[in-house]
Amino acid sequence: MAASLMLPALVAGCATPPSDPTERAAFERNKDPLEPLNRRIFDVNLFIDRILLKPVAKVYVAVLPEPARDAVKRGLDNMKEPVVFINNVLQGEPERAGITVGRFVVNSTLGLGGLFDVAGQWGLEKQVGDFGQTLYAWGLPEGPYLMAPLLGPSNPRDLTGMGIDAYMDPFSFLATAENLDPMQITRFVVDGVDQRARNLDTLDDLQANSLDFYAQLRSLSQQRRAAELQHNSAPEPVGDLYKDPGQSPAPPTGPQPTRRQPVNPQPVKLQPTPPQGAAGLARVAAGNANAGRTHIATGTPTPRPALPLALSGFADAPVSLTLPAAAVWSARP
Repeated sequence: MAASLMLPALVAGCATPPSDPTERAAFERNKDPLEPLNRRIFDVNLFIDRILLKPVAKVYVAVLPEPARDAVKRGLDNMKEPVVFINNVLQGEPERAGITVGRFVVNSTLGLGGLFDVAGQWGLEKQVGDFGQTLYAWGLPEGPYLMAPLLGPSNPRDLTGMGIDAYMDPFSFLATAENLDPMQITRFVVDGVDQRARNLDTLDDLQANSLDFYAQLRSLSQQRRAAELQHNSAPEPVGDLYKDPGQSPAPPTGPQPTRRQPVNPQPVKLQPTPPQGAAGLARVAAGNANAGRTHIATGTPTPRPALPLALSGFADAPVSLTLPAAAVWSARP
């Protein structure tokens, strides 16, 4: 019955792949064929976050100072170390598994149950490992992008891994055996509130500065998950989004132009050549005094005298040019 009710919603939520090569490349890279349905779930998540999760996270930040919140996070992370160890073993990572065991033993004892990261100070860095990552190491594809209710961005492989991680968690077994289920629920609730509190400003800035908050969050979550799958190494760069993925590159046709080497010419320096002697100075002064006046006999204005310039930079000896003095004087302030 439930499956029959979900099937029409999934079919209605499927997005049709675009025909444009650029848009289709982005569509395939995002792996979001259920985008319409995912956006509706995203809107519901935003509503719940606005009326419940975000206010609780703000109270959590206001009540606990930052050192106390960091200690709570370290304690919660220490309780996840057995699951990280199991997944590192399943992935064939003995070195990472050994580091995880060392961290759990040291921090659970000397670190007072993980409240202090003594192992990190000794050089035992925190490792990542979950069953979704294990399924990736075994070659299982992730499937389409999903916006899970309350849980946020995910995919079928990671959702499956999340459920298996919760099942094989030793603390879950202990809580079930000792009838401590409320304590286990409190652990997961505090973990969720702590994660939300650590991203208050980040998500607010992202939402305020994004043209499409859903698409931006999808892109960032996929990049972060890709780094986690590679054990926090940089993911492989994606291809050119402006290239049709189904089209092979066409060979160049026609003659190829020969690139010419750039030439760095010597600067050209224009230097005014001062008139030589008193006679030269007198000629320049007389020319300036008479410039612009109208000749009585002809009725034409008297031009300014020519000013010789020295052009240097292309030869050892300067080359003299003669320019009208009006061109030089008009450029002066």
